Amino acid sequence: MTKNKSVEAVIELTDLEFSYNDRIVLRDVNLRIGQLDSTCIIGPNGGGKSTLIKLMLGLLQPDRGTVRLLGDNPAKTRSQVGYVPQSTKYDPLFPVTALDVALMGRLGSRPGRYTAADYDAARAALADLDLEAYMHASFAELSGGQQQRVLIARALVSAVKLLIMDEPTANIDAQAEHSFMELLRELNERMAVILVTHDLGFTSRFFQSVVCVNNWVHIHPTSEITGEIIQDMYGADFQMVRHDHRCAAGGHTHV
Repeated sequence: MTKNKSVEAVIELTDLEFSYNDRIVLRDVNLRIGQLDSTCIIGPNGGGKSTLIKLMLGLLQPDRGTVRLLGDNPAKTRSQVGYVPQSTKYDPLFPVTALDVALMGRLGSRPGRYTAADYDAARAALADLDLEAYMHASFAELSGGQQQRVLIARALVSAVKLLIMDEPTANIDAQAEHSFMELLRELNERMAVILVTHDLGFTSRFFQSVVCVNNWVHIHPTSEITGEIIQDMYGADFQMVRHDHRCAAGGHTHV
């Protein structure tokens, strides 16, 4: 959702359709997300959330329709997108530091070894996320919330314009989640933020709009989410989304 059509879109999906083995997963998708928008993607397992993200990034090609990422073909622009996966599997005995993990975000930017500029960018990203004191700490020994921030630093280390996160609060406690919310607010001041989650209560505390995905894709201002919408999407009653979120006095509009 974008509040103003004149605002340049970071993502535009037009008349999109995608299928796996002749089974339609997503159909008639029209979605526009503008600069500095905060958007939450929700829906049941198997509803197409991950497929939608892969289409946005150009990792999958639609059967029909068009995808524009940062105004161009996703293959040309996805290097400007930071992505934080749902979970990261790693060997806790592997001696990798927070700085090592953040540096991974510079892989592929150029051939050869890390440069001084790469190290400067990684240190700056960690410092920006209040992790300056933990740069040389073992990643495995950090708390869940600290590890999450390191992974965000890895996603942001190349000066991205869009941040996409998949279930980022799944493995952190309530205190770390509150800190994470404040971090989202700060990041959203300079880039668009998209988050995939199953926590419907989480959506109302920050996000301007909710993208409901279950074969079809519908976008709503957060304040419009009702029990009927949730029941239609999940096929069961879920806890209602709270409405104590940041909102303009006139409410939100959407395309």
